[in-house]
Amino acid sequence: MKVNLKLVSLCIMSFLFSATMFAQPVLNESGEPTESSGEVDEDTPRDDIYDRDIIKDRRLLSYDHIREADVFWEKRIWRIIDVREKMNKPFTWPENPFINILLNAAMEGEVQLYSTLDDKFTTKLEIDEVSSMGSSVDTIITFDPDTYEEKIKVVRNDLNWEDIKRFRLKEVWFFDEETSMLQVRLLGIAPLKEEYDDNGNFKFEYPMFWAYYPDCREVMSRQSAYNPLNDAQRMSWEDIMEMRFFSSYIMKESNVYDRRIQDYKAGVDILFEAEKIQETIFNFEHDLWTF
Repeated sequence: MKVNLKLVSLCIMSFLFSATMFAQPVLNESGEPTESSGEVDEDTPRDDIYDRDIIKDRRLLSYDHIREADVFWEKRIWRIIDVREKMNKPFTWPENPFINILLNAAMEGEVQLYSTLDDKFTTKLEIDEVSSMGSSVDTIITFDPDTYEEKIKVVRNDLNWEDIKRFRLKEVWFFDEETSMLQVRLLGIAPLKEEYDDNGNFKFEYPMFWAYYPDCREVMSRQSAYNPLNDAQRMSWEDIMEMRFFSSYIMKESNVYDRRIQDYKAGVDILFEAEKIQETIFNFEHDLWTF
């Protein structure tokens, strides 16, 4: 079978010419690309080599339904995440601090925050309460540069995300008979803020608010978090929480006295007691099976 080389060459040249014509942008009289060319005219250049849309367009997977009859063991745990630990550094990523995600979502009405009067999410916070949260008002003395008169100026100090050193988590560990698995579900997140006196001495630490985690999953699934292993594979904050990609320690377990570990232990015994509670939870599932 003979092949007409001239015809083949003519077809290839026609294809390349057509592709080149379609690839070129349509220019206006000033030589700039028009809107029909698909070019996006932005004030600032993109600080990347491609658009990162995977996390923004991700669809959240809902939790499996848990029947009360399938849960025959449950334990409530409160734990602390210290962002100063190396594994928890993504919580203080300057481009997207975790505390700012919660506050911004609350200000936009995407997440409801609750008061710290209790940890059962009973008292809702209004938007004006959220906007003033963590802020303070001080008065300073200034001098007029022309008349040298003394003036009192009111200064508003907004919350700095670097001041949040720890977060408190509330979670439920349970054994599901349907799947024969020990599972954990997060219920709430509370940022802890440190309070200092006028001399800079530490006074106490208090929770700012409670965020109901199941309602925060949708927002957190669209917020990227820093991945120390690979910049191309950014994780969402929902991934970090569900995969438990953080370091923490137990501060309290459900008990009849509603006591924290520090209420009946002191010093290094607090950490030993926290490890003991964690081992008890894991050993419960292990003891269900016979090898």
